[in-house]
Amino acid sequence: MKSFNKLSGIVASLPQLNIDTDAIIPKQFLKTIERTGLGKHLFHEKRYSKENNLNENFVLNQEPWNKSKFIVAGDNFGCGSSREHAPWALLDFGISCIISTSFADIFYNNCFKNGVLPVILDEKNVIEISKLADEGIEISIDLEEQQIIAQNKIYKFDIDPYRKHCLLNGLDDIGITLENENKINSYEDKLSNKKWYVPEKI
Repeated sequence: MKSFNKLSGIVASLPQLNIDTDAIIPKQFLKTIERTGLGKHLFHEKRYSKENNLNENFVLNQEPWNKSKFIVAGDNFGCGSSREHAPWALLDFGISCIISTSFADIFYNNCFKNGVLPVILDEKNVIEISKLADEGIEISIDLEEQQIIAQNKIYKFDIDPYRKHCLLNGLDDIGITLENENKINSYEDKLSNKKWYVPEKI
């Protein structure tokens, strides 16, 4: 997993409440187990017409938001079914950070496991950043300092220290396990050299 430290870029505003994972990546695109290639299907039903033409009215199809690295969203982002493809699709599109007042628990956890930073701010600050997003303003985030910088204003945010450590060091579940690789190898060596007692057959 790629480490996350500092990020700067365009932020797109999706102010709707309760944007669910089926809207983020519809069910028909869940057949793959590959983490790449899903970005083109991100928000598919909003980005494309029934004839599969680009919807020019949707923010992620417009300049400069089609190059967004952030999304500032309405409350309860990522609700619905538990699909890890949702953060995969966001990352593959180029979005590494979501800002909202709240997230669905499973989506929130899946973000950290896949290198996406979900930031919780109060409603006033989310509205302020949304207004900047509509103007096409770039913002920056510093995970180490736990702050977002937008037009010289600093927005502080809280994050669990363990999750912060994992993102800063690019550690997913496998990476976390491999941090103890020496201990695991040592234990396995002891097992392989141990003489096991096998009772005689009666």
